[in-house]
Amino acid sequence: MACMAACAVENQTPFWEELWRTHVEDLEVGEFPNSQRMFVPRLCMQCENPPCYYVCPTGATQIVDGGIVVVDEYKCMGCLYCVEACPFGARYFYTYDDIQKAKEYYGDNLIHVVPHVDKCTFCYGTAPDGTYTPACVRTCVGGARVFGCLDDPNSEVSVLVNTGQAVVLNPQLNVQPKVFYVFNKQSGRYTQGGDNS
Repeated sequence: MACMAACAVENQTPFWEELWRTHVEDLEVGEFPNSQRMFVPRLCMQCENPPCYYVCPTGATQIVDGGIVVVDEYKCMGCLYCVEACPFGARYFYTYDDIQKAKEYYGDNLIHVVPHVDKCTFCYGTAPDGTYTPACVRTCVGGARVFGCLDDPNSEVSVLVNTGQAVVLNPQLNVQPKVFYVFNKQSGRYTQGGDNS
């Protein structure tokens, strides 16, 4: 998938270990002959009330501008408490071996230089001027990913959420995810995204 590849290149994720900041699940929904194929993007849900944040003993998991949840790799001690606490399985550990292997793909211009827990950050911090659109959104050939500001009532994401078209995964967990899914019955596709900046 183009979105997964773009994310891997932008964020230098260890795709060779099948570890992704975003991946797309290929699901079959319903019973034959009325079944339908769906592609569902999975990534960090950027929770408003993130369990990963509360269990981090070093303060490596942080909530930055717009409510984006990030990991400071220099503060991360690799205890993996946050990996266990994430109800969406959106975190993984970037090892010393991954760093060495990354040199084969990315040369000496590495983003990650110490082992740490990694996850989707909506590509926060990739644009020098503070404006950004995640790599997965920029490259989604089907236009299935939408990114915008939840606090802007006119943004496409806000309209989808405020009109009841968007749902979150596992709302019973009370973590208030900021990644939303919209099921379009005609096309069978999902859309997502949004921060509070």
